[in-house]
Amino acid sequence: MDNAKLIRMANQIAANLASRGETAAIADTAEHIRKFWDPRMKAAIFAEDPAQLSPIARAAIEKLKTETAAV
Repeated sequence: MDNAKLIRMANQIAANLASRGETAAIADTAEHIRKFWDPRMKAAIFAEDPAQLSPIARAAIEKLKTETAAV
């Protein structure tokens, strides 16, 4: 999958969940990516420049990276 598309998808998920408030949106974005993205998609977005992500998407990806590293 094209990494630009993954960035766009992560940003769209974050934008759709933003109305829940920042903390909930970050947690819910991370949960969505954890549940529905396959490992290749997650690895690709982890390797991308986080500056391309919205603040909520960036925080969600960082949360997932931290959780993945702890396992």
